[in-house]
Amino acid sequence: MTAYVALLAFTILLLAFSNSGPLLELRRGVGFALSPIQDTLRRGTRTATSIFTTISEIERLRKQAEDLTRRIQEVEAENQRLQSLALENQQLAALLEVRSSLAYSTVAAAVINRLTTDQERVISLDRGSDSGVGLDDPVVAEGGALVGKVTEVGPNFSRVLLVSDTRTNVAGLIETSRAIGDIHGSGEGLLQMTNIPATDAVNHGESVVTAGIELETGVRSTYPKGLLIGTIVDVQRQPNQLFQTALVQPVAALDRLEYVLVIIDYEGGLPEVSPGPSSAPSPLPSSVSAT
Repeated sequence: MTAYVALLAFTILLLAFSNSGPLLELRRGVGFALSPIQDTLRRGTRTATSIFTTISEIERLRKQAEDLTRRIQEVEAENQRLQSLALENQQLAALLEVRSSLAYSTVAAAVINRLTTDQERVISLDRGSDSGVGLDDPVVAEGGALVGKVTEVGPNFSRVLLVSDTRTNVAGLIETSRAIGDIHGSGEGLLQMTNIPATDAVNHGESVVTAGIELETGVRSTYPKGLLIGTIVDVQRQPNQLFQTALVQPVAALDRLEYVLVIIDYEGGLPEVSPGPSSAPSPLPSSVSAT
């Protein structure tokens, strides 16, 4: 109780003499002594505030950089999509030009699968019998270049044996000399044109097209006449040989096909078999009655 009374009395005295000279000097002295500590505390507070502000600014810039990176990626993806569409439109426009130049009905188809081995070169298309595609239908690419022929058909798909397949045999015609030979696939990039008469001139750079031969017996080539096959890049001649061989670079990019045209109304191959005599029994004479 005594201490409480003494503290109360000291407080009253301070209030009474708060503006007196000694107390003011004491307050100034205490303030001067404590000013370094106060400055340090203020600087510390400002430093801490600055650190937090800097951290917040770094986080804002990081998010902004992430947003910009995402937008750049979106723009790049859109550019790639537009470039792909432009290329696709160019290919389809080129096929439309081919379609308008052909004297046959065609169906446009997309390549949906490829089978590529040392011996086989086959592609699958997204069009089949429902679109009018049939067996042995010729297939061409942009520029009217020969691709191959249809060898299998389903309702909504078909498979095409490429001209580069080793099982392919096409009668080819050299446009300049009009020499004819047999074109076979080699399973690789170049085609072989064999059985060219040795007396015919064969030169590098000449174009080879389908011969479209039709024999007197009615046998007609599987391919229409005049479809571009490729360009001669090499000639192999042997002395005293009756025939020569040429290597042909296909015009169609057979390993990178995306869209093709299927010719659906060309009639090639063997002629239709005419109907034979009827095997039905002859009618009975009127004088004979059935029992």
